[in-house]
Amino acid sequence: MQIKVKDWNINYEVCGQGYPVIILHGWLTDLETMRPIAEGLKANFKVYLIDVVGFGKSDLPEHPLTSNDFGDFLAELVEKLEVKNPILIGHSNGGRTIINAVGRGLISPRKVVLIDSAGIVPKHSMNYYAKIGFVKCGKFALNLLPNVSVVKDFKEKLLNSVGSSDYKASPVVLKETMKTILNEDVKPLLPNIKAPTLLIWGTNDEATPLSDGLLMEKLIPDAGLVKYVGGSHFAYLENIQNVNVVLNEFFKNDIQVEK
Repeated sequence: MQIKVKDWNINYEVCGQGYPVIILHGWLTDLETMRPIAEGLKANFKVYLIDVVGFGKSDLPEHPLTSNDFGDFLAELVEKLEVKNPILIGHSNGGRTIINAVGRGLISPRKVVLIDSAGIVPKHSMNYYAKIGFVKCGKFALNLLPNVSVVKDFKEKLLNSVGSSDYKASPVVLKETMKTILNEDVKPLLPNIKAPTLLIWGTNDEATPLSDGLLMEKLIPDAGLVKYVGGSHFAYLENIQNVNVVLNEFFKNDIQVEK
């Protein structure tokens, strides 16, 4: 399905019935990387899987975006979907987008889940994170997904476009967007997140290190951190069965809640 947000055509899918859950993927991936989480929730929740602007089957923006642009995008998306006080789940840049929208008061979610979330200004060089964002993240996430036809097709499409010169070959608008958002720090917004928040992190995450998760746990008033020892930036996929158990436990009191 598609919905118009700003001037962009945004691709999304809906599965299940119940209280609304909106899931945002990370950088250079698409909604397929979050499908395993949706599969674990759809028995009790109405799950919205989103292709964030610039990725998947959604439109590429004409101009580089800021973190505020992503936050505005999410706020308008929630409004257009006519969803009130949703549960929000975001991985990596999806987490950054949630922090921005909620921290600025654009959305009042029932609960928040941040998975190896981006948003803390990195200590490594820009080139390092460009490599992580445009090579390792996309390829590694895809290799962890089930090799069903739709994922297989996506793998082939992405891997054909992401090679040894991924960053140089990527659309200029995404490169410039990445440069911008990597220098935008979410720390001032974290205390504004009042909803119960679950943080999920891999202890060996190289893109958004565990120290970021520990800082978020400290600054978000009602936050708890689940760590996966040895887990990477995609610890949720590496431990998907346990992650789905954790999520359903976190959401157990929301199953019968009306919108």
